[in-house]
Amino acid sequence: MDKNTIIGFLLIGAIVIAFTFLNRPSQEQIAEQQRLRDSIQQVESQKAVSEAERLATDGPRQTSEIKQQNRAADFFATGTPAANDSIGAPADSTTETKAAEEEFVTLENEKLKLVLSTLGGSIHAVQLKGEKKFNGDSLYLFEGDEARFNLELFNRNSVRLSTEDQLFTPILTADGKSVIMRLESSPEQHIDLIYTLPANEFMLGFDIRIAGMKNGLHPESLTNFRINWEQKIRQQEQGRQFENRFARLNYRYLGQDVLKLSDSKNERKELTEPVKWVAFKDQFFSTIIIAEKPFSNTILTSQPLSTTEYIKDYKAETWVPVTADPQKDELTASFNYYFGPNHFYTLKNYDKAIKENNQKLYLEELVDLGYKWLSWINKYFTIPVFNYFLKFDWGMGIIILIMTLLIKLIILPLTYKSFKSSAKMRVLRPQIKEIEAKYPGQDKEMMLKRQQATMELYNKAGASPMSGCFPMLLQMPILLAFFFFFPSAIELRQQSFLWAHDLSTFDSIIRWEANIPFISKFLGNHISLFCLLMTVVNVFYTKYNMAATDTGQTQMPGMKSMPILMSVMMFFFLNSYPAGLNYYYFLSTLFTIGFTFLFKQFLNEDKLLAQLEANKKKPKKQSGFMARLAEAQKMQEKQARERAKEAAKKNYRK
Repeated sequence: MDKNTIIGFLLIGAIVIAFTFLNRPSQEQIAEQQRLRDSIQQVESQKAVSEAERLATDGPRQTSEIKQQNRAADFFATGTPAANDSIGAPADSTTETKAAEEEFVTLENEKLKLVLSTLGGSIHAVQLKGEKKFNGDSLYLFEGDEARFNLELFNRNSVRLSTEDQLFTPILTADGKSVIMRLESSPEQHIDLIYTLPANEFMLGFDIRIAGMKNGLHPESLTNFRINWEQKIRQQEQGRQFENRFARLNYRYLGQDVLKLSDSKNERKELTEPVKWVAFKDQFFSTIIIAEKPFSNTILTSQPLSTTEYIKDYKAETWVPVTADPQKDELTASFNYYFGPNHFYTLKNYDKAIKENNQKLYLEELVDLGYKWLSWINKYFTIPVFNYFLKFDWGMGIIILIMTLLIKLIILPLTYKSFKSSAKMRVLRPQIKEIEAKYPGQDKEMMLKRQQATMELYNKAGASPMSGCFPMLLQMPILLAFFFFFPSAIELRQQSFLWAHDLSTFDSIIRWEANIPFISKFLGNHISLFCLLMTVVNVFYTKYNMAATDTGQTQMPGMKSMPILMSVMMFFFLNSYPAGLNYYYFLSTLFTIGFTFLFKQFLNEDKLLAQLEANKKKPKKQSGFMARLAEAQKMQEKQARERAKEAAKKNYRK
């Protein structure tokens, strides 16, 4: 450091000391400053006492409302959060404080009981009156943190306001059918979440209304509100595995078919087309969000859960189109919630007042009635007939019995035709054995001659192996339609019959907790009695039918035991299915056996054989199918002869 630098520092220090000495306050000034400090302290003390008295009088809730108003006012007026605060998460409120300040309001009618929370202004719980969980508890679709609703808004500085962390003020209407949850920054500026529940309805009206805040919002929030809806799906039925199979997140594009996410794996889908509704579906109950104006830019997520209490976790993030009212300086968005059963006619009735087809909801498509080419049987026959019999209050077991008998009577002509075809094959059995004795062996030439002679016999006698198959094929759609109807029929839920306490789920007579390899995987941890009875009767009928339809022709090894094996395999497949379905299959097979015995009594096989012998003497025109089959056989026989000649020539040359 040089000499000039040292002299400079000394001069600066001297100046500072001199300035401090010359500006030192006098004794009078010091006394005046002390007096002012004492006065300020006294004023602050009086203010603290007044604030404490006001808190004791008004309570913490009013203070919280004022703070909420200040936060909302700061958000919309200045575009920034309040000092030492963050939008959507007040720094001065812990989780315990919020819980203490949270209040609940009940809104209910004859079918629903809704509990609304002031924290977030959202639906806290939904109870379906008159419905019970499989264990007898009251049926709640969700309660507490099992569901989450959040409205997100952005101000002009892109600061986010999340309603789920805000405390709303409830306002009940005079008629008791509506509740307004209000987040207010001033009398002219507020956010309203309006819930309207009509009498005797599962449908809840929901409106979002923002007043006096248009100038403070980001342009994006002026056209669309962003909402998030999440819900964990409770296990409501006894058969968790089966219920899980029918629990799916469904959605419908505007004017298009109903689609769904996977029921067995995690799936996330981004939808860019307009979406009319999104359904969080269980086997028998659903939460449906229905847009007045179609949702846009929707993201759906479905996740299976392995906990004992829940089976699925659904999420929907979407943008709700906004309607602006410039005269009132209001922004509104409207949609509906459906909290209720997956009942076909209940859901279908919501389209009665909608005349335009492209605006219809088609909520009844949530009821799984099978593939499109099959579901029409359930929609236009099974369900109407089933509902007709419900009027008589006969009990589900009797109704299923009557419906099974009715179905069997309708298809009785087809059953008789199939039986008669089998009888023709049976009376021709001795002649078939003669043909097999005439053309013995398994070489190709003998097999072709044997087959050709057999088909010629059938053609002359007027019998056809295929004539018995076509009636059976025509019955298959009805059997398949019922396979889809019973698991989706909420009318069977918790309806008992004989030993089955609930026809909508399995009727276990034996249960175990241990995991048995292979057995538990396919059967579950139980044995269903109706399924067991159905299997026993089906095996008996299969063996009887095989004996009755034996034509005497030689079959491939193992083919005779295949039908019986298939009947046994059905037990493993259907053991976890509803008792109502297995009861129907059990009755159906019993009726089939009964009609078969009746047919056998009325059909004289001697007369039938005489008729077939008479047919041989008549000129017979082959059907198109039989003609083509005969032509194919002739072609195969010709090719076989040519191959034999070629082989003979080669051997001769050698």
